[in-house]
Amino acid sequence: MGCCQSSFQTETHPENDQTQQQQEPQNRSQSSPGAVPDPAVANGVPSFSEFSLADLKAATNNFSSDNIVSESGEKAPNLVYKGRLKNRKWIAVKKFTKMAWPDPKQFAEEAWGVGKLRHKRLANLIGYCCDGDERLLVAEYMINDTLAKHLFHWENQTIEWAMRLRVAFCIAEALDYCSSEGHPLYHDLNAYRVIFDEDGDPRLSCFGLMKNSRDGKSYSTNLAYTPPEYLRNGNSFANFFICWRVTPESVIYSFGTVLLDLISGKHIPPSHALDMIRGKNIILLMDSHLEGKFSTEEATVVVGLASQCLQYEPWERPSTRDLVATLAPLQTKPDVPSYVMLGISKYEEAPPTPQRALSPMGEACSRHDLTAIHQILVMNHYKDDEGSNELSFQEWTQQMRDMLEARKRGDYAFRDKDFKTAIDCYSQFIDVGTMVSSTVFARRSLCYLFCDQPDAALADAMQAQIVNPDWPTAFYMQSVALAKLDMQKDAADMLNEAAGLEEKKQRGAKGS
Repeated sequence: MGCCQSSFQTETHPENDQTQQQQEPQNRSQSSPGAVPDPAVANGVPSFSEFSLADLKAATNNFSSDNIVSESGEKAPNLVYKGRLKNRKWIAVKKFTKMAWPDPKQFAEEAWGVGKLRHKRLANLIGYCCDGDERLLVAEYMINDTLAKHLFHWENQTIEWAMRLRVAFCIAEALDYCSSEGHPLYHDLNAYRVIFDEDGDPRLSCFGLMKNSRDGKSYSTNLAYTPPEYLRNGNSFANFFICWRVTPESVIYSFGTVLLDLISGKHIPPSHALDMIRGKNIILLMDSHLEGKFSTEEATVVVGLASQCLQYEPWERPSTRDLVATLAPLQTKPDVPSYVMLGISKYEEAPPTPQRALSPMGEACSRHDLTAIHQILVMNHYKDDEGSNELSFQEWTQQMRDMLEARKRGDYAFRDKDFKTAIDCYSQFIDVGTMVSSTVFARRSLCYLFCDQPDAALADAMQAQIVNPDWPTAFYMQSVALAKLDMQKDAADMLNEAAGLEEKKQRGAKGS
């Protein structure tokens, strides 16, 4: 999902194959039949969807304070949590108050609008949740921290000049893309909104594309960084804070403050920086930690662009297209990976685990052959459940008979490949909760795979493992579900673990 080094090209307007023409937030899918898929989706970004509160609670350990990765002030509650879904994907979850968005429909509509956007320069929005008083956004999680961390709180090395130019260019590209897609407003643009992915490539957080509240106002307690047009319009309250509605021109002003951060390595008031620029003290403005390792010509261009962005009159500021056009020629190291220039280690997946010999079930799962898996599960029947549900005479109630009858109907439907009916019947059996059956969970997991619901299939396969921890089939079913979720490394590891359990079982049988 991170951009490779060849992605740093200088297109002013990246091609946009938007297939998501979603109009109603109630609809779950954004892809239109026969449409060309969006490049970001093809690269592993999931389609925008609605999440359940239960899933997000599980992902964030019930919104534990240990999972908080950012927060802000009282006027704009902005708690962001790190979380991990059942499919093992990392996510970032932003939590709003109900007071900020009292109308759930309005919140959902805003979220769906932002959720249509897909770009390699964005940490894309992948979902939302409206449940009771909860208002939540779900985005891709970027593992390599914020620009603020690398610029202001670095430990080993400061960001080199070429990387600073890359950051400025990538964020300009992100803003230009959003503007071209009808989303020119970005709230609270600053160094904390710029985050780095697994390859060290800079992304713009999608959370800033969503209003902090239904009124669309931004709040600030620091007048020094506020666009001047708002200071002269009487928007301050008791000199403690000001509020304003974001405009495309105010976004450019905020981009100018980010440029100042990149130039100076400090968060300095724009008025002070402009005084230095007018006095032609550009060298004094530059970050001393760069130790002179920058091009004076390039620095002059960037300082000039920052000055234009910070113009007193909004109409004098450049457009997002101008930002891209100015910064594109300054990308002098397109072949050097971002993680190298950022001074971090490249994110590496663990090497694949050596494969063991596979049983017929293992072979079917390795091929993702659902028909063969179905035949094996039908043939094995419930032999792996034997002895796990011995019941007393008193437990044979009418409810128990009804439950077993539901399982029997599910077995008939499963045998006949009526997978939707099998799901309904097995669900009746499971929901009663008197008996637990790893086989039922495995069978329902396969039904979900046939119905193209890999998330639900993975959850059932994991439940089968909980019921029967050493049952290879539970691990095999997880491997197929993970593969369907495009998590190939995890799928291969799970397949190998299942084969290892079979091997251990066989050795045990020979020893006895």
